[in-house]
Amino acid sequence: MAHHAEKEPRSEPQPKSASVPESASVPESASVPESASVPESASVPESASVPESAPAAQSASAPLPGGTAGGGGGSGRAPWGRRARRAGLVVVLVLLVPLLIAETALRVNYTGDPKPGTRTRDRDALWLGHAWVDGRKDDADVTALAARLAGTGIRDLYVHAGPLEHNGTLPTSAYPEARWLITAVHRKLPGVRVQAWLGDELAPEQPYAMHLEKKETRAAVVASARGIVAAGFDGVHFDLEPLRSGDRNYLALLDALRPVTPLLSVAAHQIDPLPAFHSFWGTLTGHPKWWSQEYFGQVARRVDQIAVMSYDTMQPLESLYGGYVAQQTSLAIEVTPAGTDLLMGLPCYRENRFGHWAHAETVPAAVRGVRLGLSRADADRANFGVALYVDFAATEDDWTSYRKDWVRTP
Repeated sequence: MAHHAEKEPRSEPQPKSASVPESASVPESASVPESASVPESASVPESASVPESAPAAQSASAPLPGGTAGGGGGSGRAPWGRRARRAGLVVVLVLLVPLLIAETALRVNYTGDPKPGTRTRDRDALWLGHAWVDGRKDDADVTALAARLAGTGIRDLYVHAGPLEHNGTLPTSAYPEARWLITAVHRKLPGVRVQAWLGDELAPEQPYAMHLEKKETRAAVVASARGIVAAGFDGVHFDLEPLRSGDRNYLALLDALRPVTPLLSVAAHQIDPLPAFHSFWGTLTGHPKWWSQEYFGQVARRVDQIAVMSYDTMQPLESLYGGYVAQQTSLAIEVTPAGTDLLMGLPCYRENRFGHWAHAETVPAAVRGVRLGLSRADADRANFGVALYVDFAATEDDWTSYRKDWVRTP
């Protein structure tokens, strides 16, 4: 989403997750199998024969249906127009058939009933905008927030305290009211943890942005995390995008961060909906939107929390989006250690563009998908929750759906 692929403004962060280029045209769930072929029944005859009753004059001088002059019996070559139509048919079949199969699978994935007990484990989270640490909020706002969160399962607040500079540094002027907020939250919301949400855009997609391959940049990010902890935050939540699957520099950064913060969490890309789909999509668009399931597991083993940005999916219907979230939930559970908190993102914002349709990506569809995926993969998993994105865009309907569909115990 234009979540964090773009540099986070100090005013309010944009909806998160690796964004999809506007020019992209292949739906997220589609794949192009190398072996795709055109049914024989769809082929066009190479040439057409001349009826025996055709007059001799026509045979001698008139063009034959195959496009060749009479007298030579025809070369058997189809005209260019016919070849173009045939090629177009092949392209349509190669793209459309796998897409229809994949979308049908997502719709089926959305059927059935979630298992009883697939509700909050009191490990949910909420992303908060920059206004909470730059002086625009006061005690009355914290009181209202406490009332909003009362009786929910929210335990962590990801407060936007960045963005990081491209060289990895973070001036303390970026979060002048952090200590006030942390103190107020701890007083009015006992047990709720306040984490500093730090993001930036990455090279090589944006050459001018953060270069994780530079040791000095990674060292600066670690120093920035130390400063955040010294300011009183309970932990650090990183969202660096777009991040290519298999990036070893990111894993090295996480290894270096683990000792300097009591709580390390990250926002994660979605997992390949089909095997190696990240490679196909990267080749097609040059944009790294998905991670392999293996890489997701490598990241999850290095952190205390991992929150999947399970929105901006390009799905056009609620049922397809919900089925996609169910699939993502199951895939993530399979490779996330039992001791790591796994959170699935809920889209509490409204956008209409190629990668995100507000009528499809709703909180009710996401929650149902989460519950179905949890039911199928590990209904009793304790370290599991949802994360609402984002406080300043969430509506009363979003909060009502979260409470009714996820928090409420029937």
